[in-house]
Amino acid sequence: MTDPVLLDISERIALLTLNRPERLNALSYALIDALMAALDRIETDPGIRAVILTGAGERAFSAGADIDEFTASVRQGRATALRDFVRRGQAMTARLEAFSKPVIAAINGLAFGGGCEITEAVHLAVASERASFAKPEIRLGMPPTFGGTQRLPRLVGRKRGLELLLTGDPFPAQRALEIGLVNAVVPHHELLPAARALAGRIIRHSPDAVAGVITAATRGLNMAISEGLQVEAEQFASLVGSRDLTEGLAAWRERRPPRFLG
Repeated sequence: MTDPVLLDISERIALLTLNRPERLNALSYALIDALMAALDRIETDPGIRAVILTGAGERAFSAGADIDEFTASVRQGRATALRDFVRRGQAMTARLEAFSKPVIAAINGLAFGGGCEITEAVHLAVASERASFAKPEIRLGMPPTFGGTQRLPRLVGRKRGLELLLTGDPFPAQRALEIGLVNAVVPHHELLPAARALAGRIIRHSPDAVAGVITAATRGLNMAISEGLQVEAEQFASLVGSRDLTEGLAAWRERRPPRFLG
């Protein structure tokens, strides 16, 4: 049986590949569970400093939920659909959003429904010029359920977000860049090298400082600024006296590159 998620580790970067190309990398329950297990492994491995998440094949990053599986859950009633589908999907996107190491999506094709929600949740995203995005759940007679109604308006603004959510219309990679859903659009053959280059620009820094930035920014977005500033202060305080902060300050004074751990 083919693994639904592939893991390859190279140069301190973990490459996770959603691996159901024959189903456009649809998010089956087994795939989501495998992705969560891979994230657990990566988070506790000090030799891995960043994650790139992409899709297998040439057509899709992920076309969204596995509709056949989801339909079966819906037929079993509200409690089953909420437990098996909604809570599983929301746990996945929440895990990606709060992950302590930077997660970069490399969008190689379609990112519809749940695939778009993963893009919204991860820290950074690079898209192939062939990529396209959509929020098609409205066409099924339902809202998005993996966090799309909450994250997309926060990312792109309420009116732009609602337009995408209420029409279900697809939009190209360049539009995703314009509205802030992705950080860059690159030629298709440059996608993974571009994602790796972005990861490399991050992992040269202190891993504890990187984790602190992710925590402060992610938690602070859902707080009043006064509360967010407190989170920021807590993240700084946790690094006072650390080897990396001591090294960073010494390197600055000595006009040399810092030598961080990790």
